[in-house]
Amino acid sequence: MVFFTNAITGALIGGAGLVNAYSGDMTFFTPGLGACGQTNGAGDFIVALSQAQYNGNCGRSIKVTYQGKTAVAKVVDLCPGCGSGSIDASPAVFNSLAYPDLGRVHVDWVFV
Repeated sequence: MVFFTNAITGALIGGAGLVNAYSGDMTFFTPGLGACGQTNGAGDFIVALSQAQYNGNCGRSIKVTYQGKTAVAKVVDLCPGCGSGSIDASPAVFNSLAYPDLGRVHVDWVFV
């Protein structure tokens, strides 16, 4: 019985199945040389994160969801004007999820 209790406690403490999910606005920008030191273009699936989520996450991928559609993008830049949870996406990412005329949509996202 002690082993069973310890196994469950270890799984809960270890964060098994727990995911940090974020929610915020997604806008789009014209990429260039990003804060992570890479140059990217409008056709690349990349994003800039707010200061709250950016630190230490260069090169990580996120999965963005909007109205049942998803896209996976690489973190390559900092978005100083974005609030916590909000992202600035390349046109390729934005257009794969929403009409560009919308300009700003509310999305959910997670690190993958």
